[in-house]
Amino acid sequence: MRKLDKTTIKILQNWTQGKKPTEVEQEELVARELADVAQSNAFEINKDNCEKLIEARSQLFCSVYKDVSEWCHSQAIQDETEILTLLWNLWLPLAVNLAETRQQLGRTPIQGILGGQGTGKTTLALILRLLLSHLGYTTANISLDDLYKTYAERYKLKKNDPRLIWRGPPGTHDVYLGIKVLEQCLQGKSDEQILIPRFDKSLFNGAGDRVKPEPIPKADIVLFEGWFVGVRPINNNAFDTPIPPIETIEDIQFAKDNNERLKTYLPLWEKLDRLLVLYPKDYRYSKQWRKEAEHKMIALGKTGMSDHKIEEFVDYFWRSLHPELFISPLIQNPDLVDLVIEIKGDRTYGDIYKPGSDNSTH
Repeated sequence: MRKLDKTTIKILQNWTQGKKPTEVEQEELVARELADVAQSNAFEINKDNCEKLIEARSQLFCSVYKDVSEWCHSQAIQDETEILTLLWNLWLPLAVNLAETRQQLGRTPIQGILGGQGTGKTTLALILRLLLSHLGYTTANISLDDLYKTYAERYKLKKNDPRLIWRGPPGTHDVYLGIKVLEQCLQGKSDEQILIPRFDKSLFNGAGDRVKPEPIPKADIVLFEGWFVGVRPINNNAFDTPIPPIETIEDIQFAKDNNERLKTYLPLWEKLDRLLVLYPKDYRYSKQWRKEAEHKMIALGKTGMSDHKIEEFVDYFWRSLHPELFISPLIQNPDLVDLVIEIKGDRTYGDIYKPGSDNSTH
């Protein structure tokens, strides 16, 4: 993600203090937006609509800055320049883009958010919900985790296939329930309530179980996030040259079996109107991020996993759906992915681009 130049920062800082941009400054914002061709393409901004979209972003900026700033401070994001950059260069254009999609479709869009451990998919969904509320849109946030099968159902699964030692891989979700909920979000009447499934991971000593669903009004926009939302089956030939930790014959068979189970998720993915991918520049960052999170929990006196346990845990998920085999090819496909946001090792955002863009080097 590009850094804001000093002029833009000054314009936005003045704005936060009630001093609106002059006509010349507004024109500067438009010119700077178009100068970053790759990012403009990512948010479908061009010379014909840029002025209109910058105006929409500007109005939203004025109404949300205080709330977003307070939220960022609560998340230990203290630097004003960082907050302004995140808000102006990513969160606002993404929210405006979603609002535009809602208007163009004339119905509830289903925005998929694909991201692994520590990529910030839940945080992004919360921020978008806040911004879209200021635009007058209600938002439903649904996680793939909410679609886990019940404890009893997964207990039976594990008895039939002892390799399913943790919830999470393909086959541990109720795909039909997900389809049913998304169809209700799309087809329900505006005055009808929708029952969103919820899952409590703390039940049964951490094995988790489904709990009472949450009734919500029909939403204008649905954000559906998860660690393999939108991921498609691949050719089994991809496993001929195994990638660690897929190493043994048993590992390869487990990977192939999960690849086969992915086929049952395709009707659920077909409900997505758009798919955004939060993509670590190196998939191995997820181990580092998980360790950092667990260390913080332990430091606070909470229960946390040892580094060795984290290695086993993450390797298990890489054996089931390896990022290099399933995610890396996906982000090259403009027919399946609308936006890619790279995540650097320090969890800050890198490049933002649309797959297949002529102005992207990816």
